[in-house]
Amino acid sequence: MVNARTYPLWRDLAMSEDLPREALKTVIEALCAPAMCSDGFDSRADQWREEALKAALPALLARTSAKRLRGRLLVHGDEKLLAALAAEGTVSVDDVPAILRHRRLWAGLVAALARHPGQVDAAVALLPRLADHEVERVVRDWDPDQYTRTEGAAPPPPVPQALFDAVLEACLTPLAAYLLLPEPEEGWEAVSAYPKDWSLELGGRSGWAMLARCPERWAELAAHPTLKAAVQHLLLDQAEIQAAEDARTNAVGYLPGEEDPGEDLPADEPAPALSEDLLRACLPALCLPELAALPNPRVTARRTLHHIARRVETNPRLVDLAAEQLHAAAGAAVVRGQLLHLSEKQENDYEFDGRVRRLADDLALLSANPDHLAGACAQLAALDQPAVVSPAPSRTLIRVVDDSLPADYGRPARLLERHAEHRRAETLAALAANPHTPHAAVTDALNTLHPAELAWIAEKVEGPAWFLEAAAAVPAPEDEDDGVLRLLSDDELAHHPDPAAVLQSWLDSPAAGEILSRSEIYRALVKSRHHTLEHLRQIPADEVLARQEPEIALKILLEHCGRSTGRWEALAAAMTFEYDETKPTFGELLDSLDGAPATTQTTS
Repeated sequence: MVNARTYPLWRDLAMSEDLPREALKTVIEALCAPAMCSDGFDSRADQWREEALKAALPALLARTSAKRLRGRLLVHGDEKLLAALAAEGTVSVDDVPAILRHRRLWAGLVAALARHPGQVDAAVALLPRLADHEVERVVRDWDPDQYTRTEGAAPPPPVPQALFDAVLEACLTPLAAYLLLPEPEEGWEAVSAYPKDWSLELGGRSGWAMLARCPERWAELAAHPTLKAAVQHLLLDQAEIQAAEDARTNAVGYLPGEEDPGEDLPADEPAPALSEDLLRACLPALCLPELAALPNPRVTARRTLHHIARRVETNPRLVDLAAEQLHAAAGAAVVRGQLLHLSEKQENDYEFDGRVRRLADDLALLSANPDHLAGACAQLAALDQPAVVSPAPSRTLIRVVDDSLPADYGRPARLLERHAEHRRAETLAALAANPHTPHAAVTDALNTLHPAELAWIAEKVEGPAWFLEAAAAVPAPEDEDDGVLRLLSDDELAHHPDPAAVLQSWLDSPAAGEILSRSEIYRALVKSRHHTLEHLRQIPADEVLARQEPEIALKILLEHCGRSTGRWEALAAAMTFEYDETKPTFGELLDSLDGAPATTQTTS
């Protein structure tokens, strides 16, 4: 241990070119020994020592060859410094064992070692010691100064082909192994109902990141003896999506200092990422044959069908190239998974309608079986009717966007889209566009649609003609009601002979039971000056107590609880409901307070 105030001197000695070799051991010992004082370890002085050692470390390692001394120095370097020294050649493969005694291997060190031709093979041998998610970073972070390099600085050498190939194989191998034996992991069935497709299992993020760097080798890799299945799946899932993202980036972005491309951007659609020959080479993987025998077929078949549909959406040429294959896969999935035999909708199953629409969309795209398509139409027809609400006029909305709103902003078709409730009609239109769908099944479904859905079809759908004619021929309601619940402002209610009855009609409407519209109704009712206590008693308690202006609840609770200690305690006990629990109405909450002891708190 040396005096803490001399650490700058030892640092300068270490960095001096005139320092004799005989002094190296002493200098290293002085800078590596923990700082101590009369009371023990001196943290402040040790911080000065670490700063001095960090500055001197490159010079000391460059001049020290003894393994023991190098090992003592290497333990004090951080990952960034050691990787930089490895890139310079000061740290070599021979130092790796000493480094790994004190820290795990990281991608930056492997990349830095591989910059020297004589160490590429050794760097490749280190790849299996990296975590799976870090292997790709060896190539991604090959140039750590890519964003900070100054003008005129020499660029790094290219990635050695042997290293690139080894990283590519290491990134593709996990997906290839999974496809050989796609056994579900423990707890798989507990979460299998949540994902809509196989994106998590087949994502291969590192594998695609490497494939995207070598598009010229896609055809070769799609025929690789052991990796071809993984490559084919990744190309079908990712290639066109990546191409579209790149095209959008090139269309709207340009680097600082570059001129805005403006109108010089090409207006044509970008060329497909996969040639027709390459797309044909990927057809063996199109319908996910490796996953056909997984357990829980009701879930796996639905996920497989949706995954195939996503591939067709991103690669539209597959409709013609693999029509028979797609039709057979869709039929097999429906039969194996019994996808058209749905169980009853549970009370809190908010995903039910989405599953039905998703299945119908997938069959509209893939199926050629009239019975299956008719079954999808029947399932759509059985879904709950949408709740179409026209909100009360908002002063804020009027002030901000009133000038830009069209005059018919409140038309039923536009209101239907506020909460994306047009999707059932949109899916039925997709089924109608499939030439194999029976017209009678579509017509029967049209007769069950909400008037706003029919208006949406007339306004938004472009064909086929027979479908539009059938939708227009659906009889209008006898009362000529457009099915829209229109929330009125207080000024509009004031012109009505019975405003309270209008407010009650809002609560009695089907829209008050729909999760997407009920809060909007409750909010308009509570804010209205025409509401009564009877109206408020029908609203969930948390809507009155927690989500609206507190003045209304405050006045009612003060009058109802008064000076009764028991009622106030009962109120606090009753207001413990959680967000996802069934909540009492405000009236039930008030009634529950009436049974509390009517003790009166007296103050002295």
